[in-house]
Parts: sequence; C-alpha cells; structure tokens
Amino acid sequence: MKIEEVGKAITDFFKKTLDRDAKVIKIAKTSDGWMGEAEIYEESAFIKSLGLPTRVQDRNIYEIKMTDTLEVISYARKEEVTKEE
Repeated sequence: MKIEEVGKAITDFFKKTLDRDAKVIKIAKTSDGWMGEAEIYEESAFIKSLGLPTRVQDRNIYEIKMTDTLEVISYARKEEVTKEE
C-alpha cells in the first residue's frame, strides 16, 4: 500500500462523509493499519450558535483510523489542547 493511496482514501472519506475538502497533515503506519490526521475548515460553531450569518471558518483537526485495506475503523474531531503557564 502506497502512502499516496492512504492520503487519497482519507480525503475521499471526508469529502463523502462531511462534504468538506480535507488537507492530510499526518499519516502513520500502525501495527493493525493506518492512522491519519486531516485539517478541515468548517463554519464557526460559536457564531453559528448565535444565529448570525458569517463566512468565518474554524480550522478543525480530525483523526482517522483505517485498516490495512483502507476501511475506516473510526474518526473523530480532535479537541484543541491549550497549555496553561
């Protein structure tokens, strides 16, 4: 399996599932398949909750896990971790 095929499978999955373009920012081979991360821009959840029209987009990172045959096992949006000093 070529890494390019894995990247294409990730972008295709998010296009089909979330109807959004994704930019793959990480791909790693695991013992039981593949793990990747993709950057996806979505409508601002905060501004949307206020009921205001906007073009503001939030940058979200999604993690995806796939088998060796590129079957999606799971995906989830990663929460931003902030460091307190």
